[in-house]
Amino acid sequence: MVEKHPKNWNEIKTNDSWALFKIMSEFVYGYERLSEIGPCVSIFGSARTKPGEKYYELAVKVANKIVDKGYGVITGGGPGIMEAGNKGANLGGGTSVGLNIDLPFEQHDNPYIDSNKNLDFDYFFVRKVMFVKYSQGFVVMPGGFGTLDELFEAITLIQTGKIAKFPIILVGTEFWSGLLDWIKSTLAEKLRTVNIEDLDLIDVVDTEDEVVEILEKFYTQYDLSPNF
Repeated sequence: MVEKHPKNWNEIKTNDSWALFKIMSEFVYGYERLSEIGPCVSIFGSARTKPGEKYYELAVKVANKIVDKGYGVITGGGPGIMEAGNKGANLGGGTSVGLNIDLPFEQHDNPYIDSNKNLDFDYFFVRKVMFVKYSQGFVVMPGGFGTLDELFEAITLIQTGKIAKFPIILVGTEFWSGLLDWIKSTLAEKLRTVNIEDLDLIDVVDTEDEVVEILEKFYTQYDLSPNF
């Protein structure tokens, strides 16, 4: 049995150099595949939400309504809200895309992704770029740290002018109101670490009809195109 030893600095640097090729290949793979799909809306939310629960069923309705308006749906490809998003798109006969990530728990492909639109990634940051570049809007259902990560990254990129503005729609007033109140009272008013106008980048709704109304209103003013 070969005994493992901690990698020294030179070994780490060598491994990092080779990893660049893998990272580049994932970007090329994602760009080539997603550029062929057309305008889509990304749906985010908890992997732990079960079928029959309120937000799972609402996510199905939201996705169904989105594809009815001619958009495809992109999710993280796993269970929970991701599954619900792909299910709604699939049942509506629309484009259903899954951007999967290799994780030690929770993540597995759901059965509602189009067979030719199921992409796998090893790197979170590459996968996140794909969401931002090819989404015409973010619909954010209740979720955990991963969901919040996607939400705040999108807000930051738009707020700093690094990408084009697109709709960011939070679904579930009861879930999101506490966070938004804290951002307003603590970050904007008390500490002044954000501008109160930054909250204008976000819409909060409770129904699938409100989601598509915001998308349709936005794209009567702006063209559909990749965000950078």
